[in-house]
Amino acid sequence: MALQPTLENPVRRPVLPWLMGVCAVSALWLAAYAHLTEFADGILAVVGLTRHTALGEAVHFFCYDAPKVLLLLTGIVFVMGIVQTFFAPERTRALLAGRRVGVGNALAALLGIVTPFCSCSAVPLFIGFLSAGVPLGVTFSFLISAPMVNEVALVLLFGMFGWKVAFLYLGLGLAVAIVAGLVIGQLRMEAHLEDWVRQIQNGQRASYVPEALDWVARFEAGRDHVRSIVGKVWPYVLAGIGLGAGIHGYVPEDFMASFMGKDVWWAVPAAVLLGVPMYTNAAGIIPIVEALLGKGAALGTVLAFMMAVIALSAPEMIILRKVLKPRLIATFAGVVAAGILLVGYVFNLVL
Repeated sequence: MALQPTLENPVRRPVLPWLMGVCAVSALWLAAYAHLTEFADGILAVVGLTRHTALGEAVHFFCYDAPKVLLLLTGIVFVMGIVQTFFAPERTRALLAGRRVGVGNALAALLGIVTPFCSCSAVPLFIGFLSAGVPLGVTFSFLISAPMVNEVALVLLFGMFGWKVAFLYLGLGLAVAIVAGLVIGQLRMEAHLEDWVRQIQNGQRASYVPEALDWVARFEAGRDHVRSIVGKVWPYVLAGIGLGAGIHGYVPEDFMASFMGKDVWWAVPAAVLLGVPMYTNAAGIIPIVEALLGKGAALGTVLAFMMAVIALSAPEMIILRKVLKPRLIATFAGVVAAGILLVGYVFNLVL
């Protein structure tokens, strides 16, 4: 009689087919990710456009960013699904939550520095944290820090404006991420997660039995994680990036510089409001920042605009809508916007 799987005597299934499949898919994943630029260039060539036109730039942006975000989403969610078979949600929460209020937020914000993601690319890991049971406020500290304070932004700021501006941006950006996460955590808004996210959290808490899992089961957990999350989120990803691409090709630098250089109280809020509908990453927005400063815009106002673009983009909100209910999205946007306004005023005051 065949043995039935139990905690004491689990049935071991052949793992070699899974290993070969994962290696093959990983090689394809890496090849696709390494040739995103060539893919976008090829699409432009096929449709007869160039990046010297607004439409061509918008199409190139979409054809580059859409597969990039979907690849990241699939890869990260698969890995997170496997990792979660080793660590109970309670252990993951303890790691990031810390023993004192704010330690988990600080760790998550620091993790965001070394993950060079734009706001939409950071969403997959944000979802992974939530599905692993990481506290809501801590996940938001990561979501804010990852696009806004990363090594790309810091290196470019250092090269263009010097170490004082780079370090002030680092300190204030981390402060916004940590404090915003703390505020959201204290508001206890877990009920405003979408039901399917809460079901994943509850299901994983109930089914976590690490002793009974072999590697085949772990790979299957990663596959199922991709099906349950990517299958729900991908239309929102494409819609969000489509909006961002449309705006990306039509950035009105002259119009923005015309009021960003004015020494009036409303310049910083206006810059933040103008930045929210736009979408790009730190490497894409900093050349625009340099151009605006060259046209006479104030540094604090321009950096507030930059923070709004990469941390509060409308495409990011569209993608997050699949995970968060409107009230939580509005709270997130309001708290982060308040922090960005403070950063803008501080920069204009001290520099």
